Amino acid sequence: MVTSVSPAQARRIALAAQGFGRPRVATPGTRQLSAVIDRLGILQLDSVNVFERSHYLPVFARVGAYDKTLLDRLTFGPKSTYTEYWAHVASIIPKADWPLWRWYMNEWKAKQEADPKSWVHANGSMLDWLRAELATTGPLPASKIETDAGKRRGRGGWWEWSDVKRGLEYLFFWGEVVPAGRTNFERTYGLAEQVLPAEILNAEVSKADAVRELLLRASRSHGIGTAGDLADYYRLGLTTARPVLEELADAGELQRVTVAGWEKSGRPIPTFLSSTAKVPRAMDAAALLSPFDPVVWERDRALRMFDFHYRIEIYTPAPKRIYGYYTLPVLIGDRIVGRVDLKSDRQNRVLRVQSSWSEPGAPTDVEQRIVPLLESARSWQGLEAIEVMDRGDLAARIAGALGLPLLDPAARAADTEAPAPDNVTVLDRSARVIPLEGFA
Repeated sequence: MVTSVSPAQARRIALAAQGFGRPRVATPGTRQLSAVIDRLGILQLDSVNVFERSHYLPVFARVGAYDKTLLDRLTFGPKSTYTEYWAHVASIIPKADWPLWRWYMNEWKAKQEADPKSWVHANGSMLDWLRAELATTGPLPASKIETDAGKRRGRGGWWEWSDVKRGLEYLFFWGEVVPAGRTNFERTYGLAEQVLPAEILNAEVSKADAVRELLLRASRSHGIGTAGDLADYYRLGLTTARPVLEELADAGELQRVTVAGWEKSGRPIPTFLSSTAKVPRAMDAAALLSPFDPVVWERDRALRMFDFHYRIEIYTPAPKRIYGYYTLPVLIGDRIVGRVDLKSDRQNRVLRVQSSWSEPGAPTDVEQRIVPLLESARSWQGLEAIEVMDRGDLAARIAGALGLPLLDPAARAADTEAPAPDNVTVLDRSARVIPLEGFA
């Protein structure tokens, strides 16, 4: 029985569990796309599309260039077997997994309704109106619901559009409302009974069974992880997750191991190995990772596993950004070797490398490994050319490998600057930050 895992083995275990190192097909279809989602369990949603919206990127990282309309049809189409829920943050999940979250929906609703200071307590009439509107009309895009509310306001009503968005998000979080697909990334909302089949809607899973299943899935998707890593995968919280992980280890469904260097206060961090984990002898991955890819979305794990300190700088004022607005980690082999800040300039049909940086210990020919990734990204995005800005210690080497001149970032400043998202509302500061519609 394995009790100790080296850092290199831990990296390979984690990447294999995430679907890297697997053979690729020339033209990925829905079978390959479904396999990625099912392996990850979730695709995190985010509306920032300066390069590409986040949920497309983990699939691209694992299967290569694919037809995005296939993923849209698979996840948002009328016959989709997927839906959305706050299973990490706003994420695509299999519809069959929706019952695993009923306990969470119920706890959240009870907490909000019991709080006399909550927005819910003060806006019950808005929530009742939203329920009645959807019951009468069937599923509607958010913009149509807002328009209807605005017309009501014009006839003496009292609701602001932001109230409609906030109310829909509460109902979505409680499971009363379920997304019925998206069009141009705008979510359509329907009552749960209008969207979900009866066998899913009526399925009952206890909190204990649901948490146990979610942690087993997190262990399969991560391969190896600390209690914090596995709890974070579905945002269950350490207090909830830790005793269940110990029970799973006692039952032999997880294995307790140590990883050299994974320490806190000089002591090994308790770590769990999935019973399904594979330990490849080598890992020849090559990918651009979304900031919201499970490989790096938990920043402490990324630091511990890859010695990679990562912070997305969308919310950082431009003068204080170090690496760029939307930097993507570069995975080569079993290491993160650099980061590139990309922008798809769709008007000029150019993939712009706004900055490019190497990590300590990166291979001496790292630019030769990055260039094919950039060319693949350019083609996948339907762009015609690449431009490299003179920012970052890899910029000159990447430009040279592409046979391109370096460009002055100041000359493109007006085109490259993007505002930080500002449409975020906090439903409960003790729990999760809930974005308004349009952000997720």
